[in-house]
Amino acid sequence: MTASFLMVAAMAIIGVIDNFVIRLAEDIGLWQFHFTRSLLMLPLVGGLSLLGLGGLRPQRPWVVALRSALIATAMLFYFSALALMPIAQALAGLFTSPIFVLLISSVALGQRIGPWRILAVIVGFAGILCVLQPDPQAFDAKVLIPVAGGLFYAMAAVITRTSCAGESTVALLGGMVLALGIAGAAGLIGFSLFPVEPVPGPEGFVLRGWVWPMGGAAPWVLLQAVGSSIAVFMLIKAYQLGEPSYVAVFEYSVMIFGPLFAWIALGQELGVPQIVGIGLIAFAGGTIALRSN
Repeated sequence: MTASFLMVAAMAIIGVIDNFVIRLAEDIGLWQFHFTRSLLMLPLVGGLSLLGLGGLRPQRPWVVALRSALIATAMLFYFSALALMPIAQALAGLFTSPIFVLLISSVALGQRIGPWRILAVIVGFAGILCVLQPDPQAFDAKVLIPVAGGLFYAMAAVITRTSCAGESTVALLGGMVLALGIAGAAGLIGFSLFPVEPVPGPEGFVLRGWVWPMGGAAPWVLLQAVGSSIAVFMLIKAYQLGEPSYVAVFEYSVMIFGPLFAWIALGQELGVPQIVGIGLIAFAGGTIALRSN
């Protein structure tokens, strides 16, 4: 019960705050966003440790570093997608991760896949097509950006389940924040050495270097820092408290919170195919999680 509540609460927070990435993407770039957000989040992570919620030192530093790098890569793809498409499409791409987890577990780890999970993969793929709605006659590579995030998120999930069970929640959160901060700093250095003229507005989010003053983006970065610290801590804690296969089902509640808030507050409408697609993705992910037990 506690794990389920933590997961739903975490998804509600993420579903709301991620809708505002489009606002900060109008003024600053992806790399500055992650660098400045990490600077704000690291003291918050330290505060969680001081409150006795977990140690900062990982037991297996290299494993935690690899996991953090994979999650950071996944988040770079996901936040890039948030600046370029509605949140429903970005989330649909990211939540291809259970399908990738299943494939990785089968191919790399040699785990047996039963007929129910094979059916879930087919259903989930159909749902992804319904939400992303790729046009075969005018293919846009942008639809693959959140799917790439789903692939890296899946690899991080496999490592978390197989090698990070004994790590503290704060250590895993701190590793992820630090990896995103390093990635942001690397991107800023790269664009300072090799400047590119970005496109104005959210379309230039990925190719924009350091912007100062940050102007209207600063409040949204602060919102992301505080909200993400709370939400990701609760997410990791939920997986550590409850049976992962059951807790994972509740993670799909973000597919409700995110698009619902986008519809109410930002006027992003969903068509019938996208609503059906979200349902299919949630059904597939839940089936995979439960059958994986």
